[in-house]
Amino acid sequence: MNALPDAIRGYARRLHTVIGDDHHIASPLGAWLVLALAAPAADGPEAARLAEVLGMPVDDAATAARTLLDAPHPAVAAAAAAWTGGTGGQAADWLAGLPDAVERGPIPSQDEADGWARRNTYGLIDRFPGEIDESLIVLLASALATRITWLRPFDTTPSREFRSGWRDRVTTVLCTPDQGHHCALVRHDRAGDLAVHRAGADGLVVTSVIAGPGVAAADVLAAAHDVAGEDTLESHSLFDLPLGDGPSWTLTETDGVARTETLTALLPAWSARSEHELRAPDLGFADAARALMRLFGEGPWDASQSAVARYHRRGFEAAAVTALYVASSLRLESPGRQRHALLRFDRPYAVVASIPHGPPSPWIGLPVFSAWVTEPDEATD
Repeated sequence: MNALPDAIRGYARRLHTVIGDDHHIASPLGAWLVLALAAPAADGPEAARLAEVLGMPVDDAATAARTLLDAPHPAVAAAAAAWTGGTGGQAADWLAGLPDAVERGPIPSQDEADGWARRNTYGLIDRFPGEIDESLIVLLASALATRITWLRPFDTTPSREFRSGWRDRVTTVLCTPDQGHHCALVRHDRAGDLAVHRAGADGLVVTSVIAGPGVAAADVLAAAHDVAGEDTLESHSLFDLPLGDGPSWTLTETDGVARTETLTALLPAWSARSEHELRAPDLGFADAARALMRLFGEGPWDASQSAVARYHRRGFEAAAVTALYVASSLRLESPGRQRHALLRFDRPYAVVASIPHGPPSPWIGLPVFSAWVTEPDEATD
């Protein structure tokens, strides 16, 4: 078992449960990194609660954060900063123990923080989350961003193949080409039968997962994180499924010279821009803030994340900035029938962007961004 991916998936369940089932994009990893950087300042019950939230002891989480930030993955731009209004005593020890990659300095102005966000997110986020003023005594932040181009762009097709009301919300949808994309029908213990689409490039894989109509968003998102963590997808054989309509697909059969199985997926293009408050007790930021208060002084605190994403015909891009503030006051078989499944992502579904197995890296297996899609866009370039 790889402890770090499991820990991030566990935190993702917490975060998406709090966010709910509105259309959104988020980075559980970005929030987790801020907590892991703050964690060495915690002690006693706070450290125990943070360990539970982080999915590992606080020292292990701090080490993992150091490894990720000091050895960033080529597919993900990663940055962190610890800006403070004082550096004496234990505060200096905590700052000295942060990874070398963490930027340090005095509390920035709003314009300076906005510039930091733009530089570290390919310009996708142009304003730092929250409000910065002279009352702040510590500001801890992470930034993650990715921008990839599919190995093969999607084709497009009219939305009339959708069965839901989404067919009236857009006129054109994305359709998988013959190569460069992978589709599967899989079974998940909690979420049931799932239709899955996966595509990627440049060391990042984006997995879309849709379940049956009655499955809760939190369960579909958890299933999507589980599926995204699998190197290969164990798909149902189409010959083991009944012909006709399934929860998210239609299965047909025709005559052919060989027994073959093919799958095509139809998905909407989509985009999202989200602002998340991170004050909920289950998310761990209250304990992280209290730990920092012991070093820098008591005061009100806040935590938030700004995230943005766009999924389109030619690629995928996403970014997130998370901040914690403390202020002072396919197979060929024997000849036979041919079956084809058409997978329809035409109602709310989950998306996870993660790092697949490849060259050795501490990032392998990590989910970086995740989304719940309820608002389709037109499929254009």
